[in-house]
Amino acid sequence: MSGTSSRMLTLLSLLQSRRDWPGQVLADRLMVTSRTVRRDVDRLRELGYAITAMKGPDGGYRLAAGSELPPLLFDDEQAVAIAVALHSMPSSGVDLDDAGTRALMTVRQVMPPRLRHRIDGIRFIAAGSAIRIDPTVLERVIDATREHRTLRFHYDGDGRPPGVAEPHAVIARNGRWYLIAWDLLGGDWRIYRLDKLTPKVPAGAQFTRRPIPTGDARTYLAARLKGSDSADVWPCYGDFLIERRSVDIAPWLGDGELEQVSDTTCRVRVGSWSWAGLMSWILRFDAPFTVLGPDAFVDSIPGFAGRMSASVGR
Repeated sequence: MSGTSSRMLTLLSLLQSRRDWPGQVLADRLMVTSRTVRRDVDRLRELGYAITAMKGPDGGYRLAAGSELPPLLFDDEQAVAIAVALHSMPSSGVDLDDAGTRALMTVRQVMPPRLRHRIDGIRFIAAGSAIRIDPTVLERVIDATREHRTLRFHYDGDGRPPGVAEPHAVIARNGRWYLIAWDLLGGDWRIYRLDKLTPKVPAGAQFTRRPIPTGDARTYLAARLKGSDSADVWPCYGDFLIERRSVDIAPWLGDGELEQVSDTTCRVRVGSWSWAGLMSWILRFDAPFTVLGPDAFVDSIPGFAGRMSASVGR
């Protein structure tokens, strides 16, 4: 019976992974006969899964949406994935911590002791995001994005009147949620933080999508956060030698590059918005360092020294 149960779980996973499955393909994947597949499908139907049979030369099966939630079946990897995802809810930036805890308790109750023990063993503390967004806001913005409908909204912090934009993508990054949209009032691309945005309902008319400048939303967000409109690169890069061990530098490296050149010295390449930003990055370590380049960065250093000396005088 354990072999039958395992095979049915695999069959269910296959049916959930795509819309239609020819019967013979399922039989080949499960290494059984077509008759055995029909019997396993009947067992899943008895458990409440709405599986329809497709007629035709090849035949096949389709898992349809049911009116009731059938018993949940998870393999070990799925159980671990659910536990990790629900434990990580505080770091998502969406205000669903309580719902995530209740969902984990509900799923745990319907699992066999073996999987329940594995879930109970997954314990960690997710670093909660200080910026939280209302899940209703997230849902409405995603709906407008998916349906290609203009979005009317209030936006805190920029002093502008209520906005109207064409939403193209919603992206989560480091516990914050961003909307990439074409600003119909300003006639340009803008990035909005969802924790500052309050959408109006209903959404507006449908629109035709525009090509995002960098080709995709993730690259565009990364580029704009680095002060660029065209590529995911910093406007300024600097190369240093610093008398610190790699373990001391790595936590602050970000997307920079690090090479240990001796027991006490590292070579570092990092990017920033400006030359001043690069200087502030290296000064945080309070250690001897040498600026290797580029020339424009080296030429800017006397200006930094003069400004710092003048600030002491005042």
